[in-house]
Amino acid sequence: MAELTFPVYSADALVNFFRVEVLTGQEAKHFGKSDLIPVPKPESIQALYMRVLHLLYRFRPELHSMVPLLVNIANPQYHEATLAITSVFMLMRKFLPICLVHDFSLSDLLVPKKQRTLTILSAIMNYLHFRKLRMVMIHEKTSKLRADRDRLQALHKGISEAQKKIETLNTIPPEQQVEADELAASLSELQTTTTHKFQESNVTNEVIAELKTKNAEKTQKLTQVKVDVSNLKEDVSKLRSQIVQSPEELKSQMERMRENVKTIKCTIEDADGRVVELQSMMQSVSHTEAKLQQMFNLLQDLESSMTNSKQREQEHQELTAQYEKKLKELKNLCSEEGQLKRTLGMKLDKESKLNIRRQKKKEMKEQHAQEVLGEYNHIHQKREEMADKIQEISSETQQLKAKIRSLRDVCSKETKKAQALYDTLSTSMDAMHRRIDVQTANLKQGLGKMSASLKK
Repeated sequence: MAELTFPVYSADALVNFFRVEVLTGQEAKHFGKSDLIPVPKPESIQALYMRVLHLLYRFRPELHSMVPLLVNIANPQYHEATLAITSVFMLMRKFLPICLVHDFSLSDLLVPKKQRTLTILSAIMNYLHFRKLRMVMIHEKTSKLRADRDRLQALHKGISEAQKKIETLNTIPPEQQVEADELAASLSELQTTTTHKFQESNVTNEVIAELKTKNAEKTQKLTQVKVDVSNLKEDVSKLRSQIVQSPEELKSQMERMRENVKTIKCTIEDADGRVVELQSMMQSVSHTEAKLQQMFNLLQDLESSMTNSKQREQEHQELTAQYEKKLKELKNLCSEEGQLKRTLGMKLDKESKLNIRRQKKKEMKEQHAQEVLGEYNHIHQKREEMADKIQEISSETQQLKAKIRSLRDVCSKETKKAQALYDTLSTSMDAMHRRIDVQTANLKQGLGKMSASLKK
């Protein structure tokens, strides 16, 4: 744990997180900062580890006391107290390497230390944060996959409806097929007749233009002649007033004038004839113009029908373009769906494998549980037998305790008597020692006196 890849959180942050995310009910209320610092409580740490295992693996805390024992163990009832701790230890040894803690030991459960416990809980907290984020991402991906599926289904429906519309637009119903053929034939006839009529109208328009130019020239000439005649008449009147000519000259002039008038009348009559011809030609032109107007109206109807057909063709092209776009989107969605199906297949395979493993583990656990229950029943029977034996032993021990008590009372009495005798003996011995000391002192004094007398 020299180089950690996760942050070590404070005790307050750890307590708040495990209260909110892991613990429930009364456990969350009673779990506090005092359970971690200054000295972690083993019972609280073990209960917290059990809740973490329940959150991750759905392994209930009461199942830790049902771990199957080894077969050839003498007196399995003596191992009942250590079952839960050994089960939690084995499961935490399997779980903590996922949290990048590889040196979990049994002392971390039985005698937890402050810094060690904080690092382990920080690693579990970091993993639970990572697990929560991944679950949110998987939920978003599944929701996106569902939305893409719904969108794909809607696009399939839209494409099928567009295909139906295209088929309806492309296919002409049999009731209208005859009318369409008749309209096509009439269109072809009208086009041929209109081309002929346009050619004739062009020819007539050219003739009319030529006649109009000639008529304009002649009208100009007539107006010029009229102007000249009026000028001549004025000149004649002036000359008549000024000059008196001979009757022969006057006659000759009058004849000339008459000839000129005749020629003018002839030209006027010719012009009137030409004007009548032009009027008849104008009437024929107006009649042809009316026919051309009818043909133009028919052509306008044809153009409107052609524009409608062009609009339908454009709509058809737009629909085909939309259909191609939808097909491209469908292909992209199909490819995405394929990828999603592959990923889903992989996930479903993994889930099926995990479910099979879980089912096998569940069956194994159920078998183990049944075996444990059988062993528990057997152990319970043995336990009852042992309880009976213990009761017998306890009754015997109670009898022995009563005897011991009575013997202790007797011994206490005897010791009291012995103590009294000891006290009397010790007092008598002390008195004897004193007497002996006095006598020895007296003897020493007598011997001293005797030695002194003998020396004299």
